[in-house]
Amino acid sequence: MASSNCLANYYQRALRADEVLAQIDTYYPTGPTLHQLAPLDQLHIGGMAASNRLLARLDPATHPRVLDIGAGLGGLMRLGASLGFKMTGLDITHGFSALNQALTTRVKLPNSPPLAWVTGNASAQPFADNCLDAVLFQHSLLNMPDPAKVIAQSHRVLRPGGQLVMHEIISGPNVAQLRYPVPWAATPEHSHLLTLTALTDLLQAGGFTIEHVDDWSDTALAWRQQQRQKEQTPRQAILSPQWVFGEQFLSMGKHLVTNLTQRAIKVVEIHVSC
Repeated sequence: MASSNCLANYYQRALRADEVLAQIDTYYPTGPTLHQLAPLDQLHIGGMAASNRLLARLDPATHPRVLDIGAGLGGLMRLGASLGFKMTGLDITHGFSALNQALTTRVKLPNSPPLAWVTGNASAQPFADNCLDAVLFQHSLLNMPDPAKVIAQSHRVLRPGGQLVMHEIISGPNVAQLRYPVPWAATPEHSHLLTLTALTDLLQAGGFTIEHVDDWSDTALAWRQQQRQKEQTPRQAILSPQWVFGEQFLSMGKHLVTNLTQRAIKVVEIHVSC
């Protein structure tokens, strides 16, 4: 429990939730679009394009009930709902879950299934057995100290034929050179990166069948370099990751480029089934 509280405190330490909502209400009085929210709520490498690609691995007609583990501020959830998925978000950080809900009330999602939010631990998921069709991880397993337990819980809540799709940061061949801070950790304390082999072995040991593995690292680096140029442009963005991570995000963004370039980290997509 202590480590869970520390992780939640890490993510909440610089979060300016009230200011975020005031900013949105000022600049988007009729409600922001998903694209307008993306600089704030698509905090993973690759942005909205990566989320679209992740969701494209699933079909809302056959796998409608989807759990987003580590939902953060809900960018993936709202995008999934707009495509017809019944999204539930699980996050250990209550401040994120609360702001996620508040953002959703401001976004127009006509004819989309309602969203649900749960503050909880992925190692002890508060859901019934076989109740979900799909589980998503997007830059979230990297914070979890017991990935085997998280994977076992994910298998438990999925029905037979259920799907699990990951868009994750993993350790690269030069992980010893990893520079901090990065968005998911200021120090090694909260960083739990696995090698690709270790991760796929855990998934198979947890009862999953590997369907697809893809290395996104080159695409991730190109996207992050482009974002870095935008972040260095002397203009005031309406929304940005700094509203979540504070001024330290400038160092985080720089280190992501360095870590990808030096192959301290890699970015992968993994699709498995029960």
